Amino acid sequence: MMVGIAGTPGTGKTSVGDVLAGRGHRVVRVAETIGPFVIAEEDGVREVDQEAWAAAFSPFDGYVEGGLSHFLACDRLVILRCRPDVLRRRLEAREYPPAKVDENVEAEALDVVLCEAFELHPPEHLLEIETTARSAEETADLVEAFAAGRLAPSHGTLDFSGYLEGGP
Repeated sequence: MMVGIAGTPGTGKTSVGDVLAGRGHRVVRVAETIGPFVIAEEDGVREVDQEAWAAAFSPFDGYVEGGLSHFLACDRLVILRCRPDVLRRRLEAREYPPAKVDENVEAEALDVVLCEAFELHPPEHLLEIETTARSAEETADLVEAFAAGRLAPSHGTLDFSGYLEGGP
């Protein structure tokens, strides 16, 4: 079974992938697989031919972690979410350019990854996890439980749209 771990940058995908790998799970990083499919790069941001990449990606048993994993034919998909104000601080600490911070915070407030995921995955294969105040270990526990069928699908309960107007 291939389980995707997707989300906006800064939601904790890499940290959760690190925990899962440390627990002995196979974890494939999207960033390590897209090289041949990069069609443009500007200011460190790579544009990827997502369709070609997804078509060429070979399914495996384990976890695939990264911002594009929701474009793959995963058996289950976990979408990590974070409150936009906290996400902003995380991205600023990484020294993202202000325009990129704004773009990602807006994408998180608008549920962009979840909406894209619904186009390719049935709702019963999706789990949304809020990582705002949850450790990578706690999040990894939930990801493992969902992958094993011990945690039911759940999504659409987070509403961060109020952050678009500067409020909670």
